[in-house]
Amino acid sequence: MTSPRSSFSSFRRAVRKLIETVFDPYRPERHYMRGPGPKWRAKHAIG
Repeated sequence: MTSPRSSFSSFRRAVRKLIETVFDPYRPERHYMRGPGPKWRAKHAIG
């Protein structure tokens, strides 16, 4: 049987992990390339 102290400690760890996940400031979708850049456009220009 687990002690109340270890159960509470596990609960605190889980809550902390949840909060860190929800409020993580890193948003990878803001860093993905959204299309070809100016060098690609210059290289593949028609005409």
